[in-house]
Amino acid sequence: MTLCSQIVWLFVLAIPIACVSWTVTHEEVFKEPREFCVNKCKTGKAALTRKFFYLFTCEYCFSHYVTIAFLLLTGYHLLLADWRGYIIAGFSLVWIANIYMSLFGFIKQDIKKEKIEIAEIEKKTKE
Repeated sequence: MTLCSQIVWLFVLAIPIACVSWTVTHEEVFKEPREFCVNKCKTGKAALTRKFFYLFTCEYCFSHYVTIAFLLLTGYHLLLADWRGYIIAGFSLVWIANIYMSLFGFIKQDIKKEKIEIAEIEKKTKE
């Protein structure tokens, strides 16, 4: 794979990694399992138990595991064709995916803020 192809793969492959990581750690569809993990994370007696369940509540932590799954699925490597290329690819994908998730979080927050402001304006106009 050429370096240009590897870079394209990096930015494209990070999209589904970010999507899966964000969905599991933030969206309503996984609310109950996430609340269970948050509870176990806070009330677990053993440190290992608390840390294990924390992994499912933090998008950054969870994105590492999603990245490993995608690396196994695709065989993608970056810069080097051996095991070192997989390590470089893994950390690079996590970094790009987390940039995507941060941008998505900011956009989602801004949209929510705008909806609240619009509701307040509509409420004032009705009064």
